Amino acid sequence: MALAAPPKVVANDATARAYAAVDPFIGTGGEGHTFPGATVPFGMVQLSPDTQIKSRKEGYGWAAGYRHDDTTVVGFSHTHFSGTGHSDLGDVLVMPIAGEVKLERGDVAKPGSGYTSRFRHSDETAEPGYYAVTLQDYDIRAELTASPRAGVHRYRFPKGKPVHVLVDLRTSMYDYPGKVQWSRLRLRDDGTLTGFRETRGWAPGRQLYFAMRFSRPVSGHQFHDTEQDVAYKGFPPPGEKDPRQRAQIEGRQLVGALDFDDASGQSMVVKVAISPVSEDGAIANLDAEVPGFDFDAVRRDAKAQWMQALGAVDVDGPEPMRRSFYTALYHTLMGPSLFMDSDGRYRGPDNAVHQAKGFTNYSTFSLWDTYRALHPLLTLVQPEQRTSDFVNSMLASRRASPYGVLPVWAFHGLETWCMIGYHSVPVIADAYMKGIRGFDADEALQAMVASASYGPYDGIAQYMQLGYVPIDEEGEAASKTLEYAYDDWTIARMAEAMGRTDVADRFGKRAANWRHAFDEKTGFMRARKRDGSFREPFDPSASGYGTDYTEGNAWQYSWYVPQDVAGLAAVHGGDAALLDHIDKVFEAKVDPKIFEHMEDITGLIGWYAHGNEPSHHVAYLYAYAGQPWRTQARLGHIMSTQYAPRPDGLAGNDDLGQMSAWYVFTALGFYPVAPGSNEYVIGRPFLPRATLNLHNGKRFTVTADGLDDAHPYIGRATLNGKPLERAYLRHEEIMAGGELHFVMQAEPNTAWATAPSQRPYSMSKP
Repeated sequence: MALAAPPKVVANDATARAYAAVDPFIGTGGEGHTFPGATVPFGMVQLSPDTQIKSRKEGYGWAAGYRHDDTTVVGFSHTHFSGTGHSDLGDVLVMPIAGEVKLERGDVAKPGSGYTSRFRHSDETAEPGYYAVTLQDYDIRAELTASPRAGVHRYRFPKGKPVHVLVDLRTSMYDYPGKVQWSRLRLRDDGTLTGFRETRGWAPGRQLYFAMRFSRPVSGHQFHDTEQDVAYKGFPPPGEKDPRQRAQIEGRQLVGALDFDDASGQSMVVKVAISPVSEDGAIANLDAEVPGFDFDAVRRDAKAQWMQALGAVDVDGPEPMRRSFYTALYHTLMGPSLFMDSDGRYRGPDNAVHQAKGFTNYSTFSLWDTYRALHPLLTLVQPEQRTSDFVNSMLASRRASPYGVLPVWAFHGLETWCMIGYHSVPVIADAYMKGIRGFDADEALQAMVASASYGPYDGIAQYMQLGYVPIDEEGEAASKTLEYAYDDWTIARMAEAMGRTDVADRFGKRAANWRHAFDEKTGFMRARKRDGSFREPFDPSASGYGTDYTEGNAWQYSWYVPQDVAGLAAVHGGDAALLDHIDKVFEAKVDPKIFEHMEDITGLIGWYAHGNEPSHHVAYLYAYAGQPWRTQARLGHIMSTQYAPRPDGLAGNDDLGQMSAWYVFTALGFYPVAPGSNEYVIGRPFLPRATLNLHNGKRFTVTADGLDDAHPYIGRATLNGKPLERAYLRHEEIMAGGELHFVMQAEPNTAWATAPSQRPYSMSKP
């Protein structure tokens, strides 16, 4: 099954300005973990430079393969994660060479000791779908672009030096001995280089195949298995053919060098397609998407796809904010990523090959992060078919799963079981509640219930028995109890909408299980033991593995009841008491060193940690308690301190677009605190004008009069010309098109959207 051709895009001022505003280097420094290379929206190939680190054991900081403060390029690999807190991928690393071939990377402190090259940022260019850099030690200009399943390189070589292309199958993000289980290099008679490798990294047993063609003839080659050390033992014996020049080699540590006698002083195009299925599948992908060697044509197509995708939102505002906004939107359009061949075949969680029928298969679901804002954003800025394909991909994964459950954290078709919760569930429920179809709702509900009932996983059996996860039997039990309860609420919402009252009643009761985690004595969410007592001793600042919480502490997780904030306020003793606790979160004096052992907890404002997802909704909680002006003030502080249009401009891992989706929503003026509710909590606008060009042909525009640093508060609001006195928007109001208009002022309007009837949804709200 081939992807539909991207829509024809006629460049206009708005799409051109959106495209030009993107800066792919934002997030490549600090803890953002993004990459600057070439890809198309949701593409399977994400082709980018990898920079050298002193030790591959330091993989966390190089999860995307590239760090902006590095000075050497190892090569260009074809698969990457954008913004994760875990390292993997980095498949099929290619490095052009002018001069002597060296097989190892070399010492970063000793230029010329390996095939790595120095580079300067002044010689780099990056824009959506395109990247270029000069490899200083070789004087080679390297350019990259991409189609959905292929990466295309163009190299300009200096005169007077022999030209080679090195292909290294030994390397990836976060290397360690034995990671590559098996691999192959094969030079076919027509000059096509194919191969594969199987790795036992984050997703054990992952297989990836490739096919590579060159615009100039291969004049010679050497294949090396450095594990067997064939190249260094005096081979070949007299009278025998050099084994390094055989047409095919298999092993665990393979590297090949191909020679091009007529390329000195010339340009050469290298095109590489990948496949989850086979080498022949990779060849078919290459033929389908890049039949020739016209680099500029592929680049134009990539640019057209990005202009189409970025054109979903048209914003006005100061240039730095537009740059941050469109770069954030760009980062939200990379994952989940395509994962199937041009004929519709893909590899599932059973590691078998399957055929997609009637849908496009995607993988790379970082669901603990992305169900919060990324997937809700995509329901607004992407065609409905994209979300339907995501849901169908999840359902297909569940059908092939040995465990019969929906994806938890899956990439390249395989389950990693990373993080907690069954967060495919809210993604499906949110789509259904918004009227998105194109998938079997009955099968989806059945899959959701099955995932929420899979007892062997993360204490679910005990949760179903006790109403909470017991800490003496399962780690991070408070977080699991809270997240399961939210997921259960989304099942109840979808079941109710489908008329399945039996399921709705059962999971509606489970949605209240968050109450079992609340400790009236301390005012925090805590983990209970099987006997019902809270675990002692209790330190609300304690975080890390083995505590009650997942990537956080009591100060960060105790407000995670997005489905029932009114109920949360009630157990605290009312709105004022809840808000007093929230104030303490933001205003505490906290030494950041307390989280040195937890890499993901960054972007601190008091205890609030914007660099990690459990905090993302907290500033919006003031609106639930009748004080939305305090949300407005907190958001101003977060936006000004946690984001900036520079390489280190993200406070934490972008996590496949979640950090960026938070920015996009917040800049527009609203945020989906509880996906599945069909409501967006109004924060405050940060742009004077923004228009959502919706997939149904309608336009929804947000405008703000008097918006500047001195006027950060909403004075009044109108929706389609009528006064808006509530602190939320409904999804159907956005999809109907129209205008949300704000008049901003210097002082808080303490009378706007304060009444209980004007507050966002809560399940226990009368």
